[in-house]
Amino acid sequence: MKIRLALLSCVLAAVVAFAADATGKWTFEQQGRNGTQTVTLTLKADGDNLTGNISGGRGGPVDISDGKVSGDTVSFSVVREIQGNKFTSKYNGKLSGDELKLTIEGEGPQGKMPAREVTAKRATT
Repeated sequence: MKIRLALLSCVLAAVVAFAADATGKWTFEQQGRNGTQTVTLTLKADGDNLTGNISGGRGGPVDISDGKVSGDTVSFSVVREIQGNKFTSKYNGKLSGDELKLTIEGEGPQGKMPAREVTAKRATT
């Protein structure tokens, strides 16, 4: 029994040690009003909590909220204010090495927007 418990502890420690790390700067391209824009995510994982901000798209940097990390899965929300109205976008994704594949769902001034997928790359600088 003690051997099994020790083996289970080692396996769990290995899983935690090799969990994907979302911490860092990530960039992806998206279409905007004036053409293609580069969006930058700056993320900090602390256990299963995820904090950071997003800049590039609309307006200046905006803090993320409700950030979570579970293994290679990340999720967070971004709330923006446009002409006095608040709009929330939800980001869900999977980490794989230096790629973060995200599905973005949300609303804009015209109502609910179709989900879109982007692939963010870990910035090297």
